[in-house]
Amino acid sequence: MKYSFLAFAFLLLFSCKNPDEEYHKPESAIDAGREFIQQTLKGKFNAANKYMLQDEDNQFWLAKWSKEFKKSSEQDKTGYSNASITIYEVTDVVPDSVTIVSFTNSYRKRPQKIKVVKANGEWKVDFKYTFSGNF
Repeated sequence: MKYSFLAFAFLLLFSCKNPDEEYHKPESAIDAGREFIQQTLKGKFNAANKYMLQDEDNQFWLAKWSKEFKKSSEQDKTGYSNASITIYEVTDVVPDSVTIVSFTNSYRKRPQKIKVVKANGEWKVDFKYTFSGNF
């Protein structure tokens, strides 16, 4: 009985994990870019942060983007959240370490680019370059 309770408590503890906050290690630059874009479109900036290269500039831009998103109308938030992503070009600037992902979303329909880099063996979005244009 004691073991049944412990097993149940263990199962309950780990089943309460928020799936929106889960991180799935990207296998490629496209995976990292897609996950980051999807999370930001849904307004899940804590989850998006896990796919981003961690530096002061990137944190600044993600926080700014988050504040702007929160100011958006409910219609815009719903539109972004329901949007699909179309990746129309992938450019390996430096093979296996720097990739530019060009995409649009079905709500905004405006071409955008993000830079994805391999850092410490993991693909991460270098978000600051989205705003500087220095790809």
